[in-house]
Amino acid sequence: MQQRVLGDFGSSNGLAVSAIGVGCMSTTGGYSGRPERAEMIALLRNAVELGATFFDTAEVYGPFINEELVGEALTPFRGAVTIATKFGFSFDADNNNVGLSSRPEHIKQVAEASMKRLKVDVLDLFYQHRVNPDVPIEEVAGAVQELIAAGKVKHFGLSEPAAATIRRAHAVQPVAAIQSEYSLWFRRPEEEVLPVCEELGIGFVPFSPLGKGFLTGTITSSTTFELGNDIRSTIPRFEPAAIAHNQTLVDALTAFAMHRGVTPGQIALAWLLAQKPWIVPIPGTRRRERLAENLSAAEVVLSPDEVNELTNLSSQIDILGARYPEFQERQTNL
Repeated sequence: MQQRVLGDFGSSNGLAVSAIGVGCMSTTGGYSGRPERAEMIALLRNAVELGATFFDTAEVYGPFINEELVGEALTPFRGAVTIATKFGFSFDADNNNVGLSSRPEHIKQVAEASMKRLKVDVLDLFYQHRVNPDVPIEEVAGAVQELIAAGKVKHFGLSEPAAATIRRAHAVQPVAAIQSEYSLWFRRPEEEVLPVCEELGIGFVPFSPLGKGFLTGTITSSTTFELGNDIRSTIPRFEPAAIAHNQTLVDALTAFAMHRGVTPGQIALAWLLAQKPWIVPIPGTRRRERLAENLSAAEVVLSPDEVNELTNLSSQIDILGARYPEFQERQTNL
């Protein structure tokens, strides 16, 4: 698969990864009960065989078990793949998430624990998962800078930060990648975040590039989401009335995809790839056929006219429903 560079464009210091990566969260839950471990290990290894070299995990997924699975799955490919993980949360004795934590000493503890679970000696890309308003971003960047100097981290990233936060962090320790939600049905990063990434030479990694499955055309207003196991059961955008309203976007996307002879999901990913050469989406899946579909979207090339057509279609449709419950949106910095 074609590669793209996150951070330090045009230099030898950037992070070269496959044009489409793999979001690993769902391999231990999130959209269902916990999948069978051996199947998910085989899935991630199949992703490497299909050309993926960029894998995204976090300590909070599980928590902890996702990093363990990713570490086991990718051990045979060490040196040939890039693994991104994240810090920024705190857990009690029972491993319950009890809120944000980005104190420098905590960041360093997480780095050591993540390396152990991932079976690596250095973390390729270490994101702050959510900006912590109680800890100045300069202190966070400084802590990661110390980890980089110690040879324990290669690159620094931020997830869901505001443009001003990116600038402040980057002034202390160069940021290689920003990770935020971005797709045809959530385009807020275009307002301020993408311009600052371009200005500063920072890569951008869209998570949920398929709208948590909605843009694949497989979800309808009659689709049910299991409470407690599927995060979409708590998201306003996946309430039946919102799904019915937002179907207009999927219908237009499906018609466009049929004309091109590909799937709606592939068109959604190709649109992201066409936005900037330093954008690397990370769709996630638990199914091999969907994995192959997602990764082969790197081969779908849209003309400038097609990109504009899709952009205009998205702009004309007023998406109904928030992307997060209110308490989760408050944890973002956008």
